[in-house]
Amino acid sequence: MITVTPGTKVYLCCRPTDMRRGFDGLAADIAAVLRQDPYSGHLFLFRSRKADYLKILHYDGTGLCLFAKRLEKGKFVWPPIVDGTMVLTPAQMALLVEAMDWRRTVAPEPPRRPAVI
Repeated sequence: MITVTPGTKVYLCCRPTDMRRGFDGLAADIAAVLRQDPYSGHLFLFRSRKADYLKILHYDGTGLCLFAKRLEKGKFVWPPIVDGTMVLTPAQMALLVEAMDWRRTVAPEPPRRPAVI
């Protein structure tokens, strides 16, 4: 399981990506296509054309980390293929990596702090 620190965003690339790409190819896609900094410390998720293979690129402060997961059965739930990205919550990313339907989850509102009277 990947632990996401507070303040880290999870970017989901909506277009399928060539899964033969490694660190440098995916980092170039992040900079050119997504217009983001691959060394920002945020997580970037990519999917294969058949949606059964997922890669995550992350800069941890010392170097780029590349995580991959291939499903033996089924597909990852992905939004419609459009240009651009979506931002997910860490909980939605965890569901996506587990091949669950993350779109049906709704984050609860944060609890209100009690007022001092």
